[in-house]
Amino acid sequence: MTTRHQLQLLTVSLLVLLALSPANITAQDKPVTEADYYRLTTLPIPRGVALEAGGLELLPSGQLAVSSRRGEIYLVDNPFSEPASMKFTRYAHGLHEVLGLSWKNGWLYATQRCEVTRMKDVDGDGRADILETVNDDWGITGDYHEYAFGSKFDPRGDLWVVLCLTGSFNSNTKYRGWCLRIKPDGTSVPTCSGVRSPGGIGMNHLGDMFYTDNQGPWNGTSKLQHLVPGKFVGHPGGNRWYDITKALGPKPRNPVSGSRMMVEAGKIPELLPPAVYFPYKKMGQSASGIACDTTDGKFGVFANQLFVGDQTHSTVMRVDLEKVQGNYQGACFPFRAGFGSGSLALQLTGNGSMFVGGTNRGWGSRGNKPYSLQRLDWTGKVPFEILTMRVRPKGFRLTFTQPLDPDTASKIDSYTLQTYTYIYQAAYGSPEVDHTKPTIKQANVSADGRSVELMIDGLQIGHIHELHLPGVRSEKKQPLLHPAAYYTLNYLP
Repeated sequence: MTTRHQLQLLTVSLLVLLALSPANITAQDKPVTEADYYRLTTLPIPRGVALEAGGLELLPSGQLAVSSRRGEIYLVDNPFSEPASMKFTRYAHGLHEVLGLSWKNGWLYATQRCEVTRMKDVDGDGRADILETVNDDWGITGDYHEYAFGSKFDPRGDLWVVLCLTGSFNSNTKYRGWCLRIKPDGTSVPTCSGVRSPGGIGMNHLGDMFYTDNQGPWNGTSKLQHLVPGKFVGHPGGNRWYDITKALGPKPRNPVSGSRMMVEAGKIPELLPPAVYFPYKKMGQSASGIACDTTDGKFGVFANQLFVGDQTHSTVMRVDLEKVQGNYQGACFPFRAGFGSGSLALQLTGNGSMFVGGTNRGWGSRGNKPYSLQRLDWTGKVPFEILTMRVRPKGFRLTFTQPLDPDTASKIDSYTLQTYTYIYQAAYGSPEVDHTKPTIKQANVSADGRSVELMIDGLQIGHIHELHLPGVRSEKKQPLLHPAAYYTLNYLP
């Protein structure tokens, strides 16, 4: 080979290497990640401030109020800007583990472990001058687990409080294991029994209230639970307090340990099954705060869906609900991972930003920081995701965020499906039990290419239906960002 030919080959080789170098690979060639669609910004918590955020509220001033498990409340100036322009000011301190903030008529309401308090800055110096007890109709013993989570005000002006059991096992003082509503006049109304260990409380777009409860006795795994006045939501430990109130009617019979949720719901009229189970470790281990997307598209394409934190996995999950036979049920999906600490408090603001407060004190978390405060913003790009999963008498209808590739979406081999449930028992948690493998008979793509009807033999009442879609592609041949869904099927239409 001549020197000239050698130089030509060397030049070609160098050009090929340059073309394949990371600097010359286009964004379209790189695998997409969650960060391409939802960007995280970390707020600069001041040095020396242990801000284990348990409550968040956006004030009319544009400031973000942040409460700490350590009893402090801070106001953040410019929370939607870049971190360098943000400023933290301590608004109140000396409180007792504030796990809920809400603003109403010039007052900031805080749900402490022992009471609901309201406070106001009268002289305009950025610090609360007046603090008033609104309601303290429940008890505390000093046990570490006796959390009290407070909601935003509902459309009727009520504030809802869910109360953790003593030690998360027993009810050793008044109304532990209950939900109370605090009326506008400050009086309380016992609303539901059966609460175990809540991690957050929030409303959907219709004003219906939900809370998250965590794995333990009578909870096989974490769950999202609709709160309906008069209902029993699963843990009988607090049912002793029926003796001091007539607000809920007679005490429900105790469930049979070792049974199944839907079996007992058929025997106990007051028992309301969970709207959604979060399969243990697959979706998370400690469900927490709740936020609803009512931003009119500023947070993406998931209008009116719920977002739920998970403290252990340091994530935010997504939930799509529907009503079947008058009861909420639906599917959960992965959404966003990578938060700095254990996700606890969530707040979605009207301009389309989600604030997430984190803590890992008392519990481990994948996010390795002791506490964090972060903002999640939509980049404007729409991920290829399952938008909704809705049950049909003979299967499920899946709707997607982007048009489908009909060839892959119509192939049965593009999907896998299994079901299982949990033991409803007094022992701690439960393994997955009663596994089945329903048969997907058909996958029919809609004319607009946005939906698929899965025709299925073997749907199971009372089971989680775990669906994976490894073979489904978009019209642009992209895989799903999160190719899994978990539907809690309590009722058939």
